[in-house]
Amino acid sequence: MSVLVVLEKRGGMEALAAAYKISADVEAVVFGSAELASPVKTYVLNHPLLARYTPDGYTAALEQLIRTINPETVVFPHTYQVRDYAPKLATRFGQPFISDVIDIQDKARFVRQLFQGKLNAEVSCADRPLFISVQAGAFRAAESTATGETSVFEVNLDASQIRSQPEEPFRESQRSVDLGAAEIIVSVGRGIKDKENIAIVEELAQVLNAELAASRPICDNGWLPMERQVGSSGQTVSPKMYLAVGISGAIQHLVGMKGSKTIVAINKDENAPIFESADYGIVGDLFEVVPALIEEIKKVRG
Repeated sequence: MSVLVVLEKRGGMEALAAAYKISADVEAVVFGSAELASPVKTYVLNHPLLARYTPDGYTAALEQLIRTINPETVVFPHTYQVRDYAPKLATRFGQPFISDVIDIQDKARFVRQLFQGKLNAEVSCADRPLFISVQAGAFRAAESTATGETSVFEVNLDASQIRSQPEEPFRESQRSVDLGAAEIIVSVGRGIKDKENIAIVEELAQVLNAELAASRPICDNGWLPMERQVGSSGQTVSPKMYLAVGISGAIQHLVGMKGSKTIVAINKDENAPIFESADYGIVGDLFEVVPALIEEIKKVRG
């Protein structure tokens, strides 16, 4: 079963990891302006009309490539751009678009969440090609130092096919805190109870040389700046270690941190959803566990 992965700077390697759960026969595609290293054979869609994103241009270019190489499945990262044009592309082939996939079972059943993560639905489709996008943070990014072959695919496009005029790309305001670059993150949730108690977790972050982050309720209350929020409406992170303190594990938060290499959770509720994603879990009162951790870390570090 051949799989084509559409690579973008954000989420591209996660989409590649998802593709490997479907098949070992994986190729990738990038648009000409993208500079992305890929460990698999990669097609570069090359045309002046693709220099800036338009849904018509991207749809037409990918349609030509797909009809030429005939992949059975096309995998996208679930970005705003993909949400704009991927349904249009799938319609060109008379196919549904299975979006925001969080897991792949038996190579052909795709898990999506419903009702804000309260239910999981398994979706399958017998017809091909199949079009899916994968949720940010749901798959750990594929790591490889290898570089695959690059092949330029010349696209046949005419300006009359482009019905919208692209504007300048949206640029986010510069954050003073880039959690995406942090190797260790200590994140705090509702379990901290009061703003004054944030200091306990701040000290843990300091002894670990970590960045301090939070779930949405903490930032909504103004206890920490919004730029320190991790989750679907905050930053997406993938540190070497993510230490979740007093965080229950709502799906909106998990979306932002599931790509972490090692997840450690501290929560007094042994049934908290965060433990399903954690590599290590401590069931206990954070006001007892965190000070004890701080003391032990100080001893180890002298």
